[in-house]
Amino acid sequence: MIKIEITTIQLEKSIVNALKEAREYPRQTYNELIKNMLKVFKSTRSKNQYDEFLHKIQQAKMQELWDNKEDEIWETI
Repeated sequence: MIKIEITTIQLEKSIVNALKEAREYPRQTYNELIKNMLKVFKSTRSKNQYDEFLHKIQQAKMQELWDNKEDEIWETI
C-alpha cells in the first residue's frame, strides 16, 4: 500500500478565497487545484526560457541590421 504524507500549511484568508474562486468545479480539492496550477506554471516558465533564448539569439542579428553606416547616411539626408 502506498503511504501518502499530508501536511498542513498556513495561508492568508485572501489566498484561500482566491483558490476557492479558481476551482474548476465545486468539489475540487486544493491539492488538485495546486497540482494543476504547478503544471501550468512549469510549462509557462519553460516556454518563457525558450522565448528569452530566441530573443538573445536575435539581438545580435538585429544589432547588425540596424547599426550600419548605410542607415546612418540616410538619417542625415
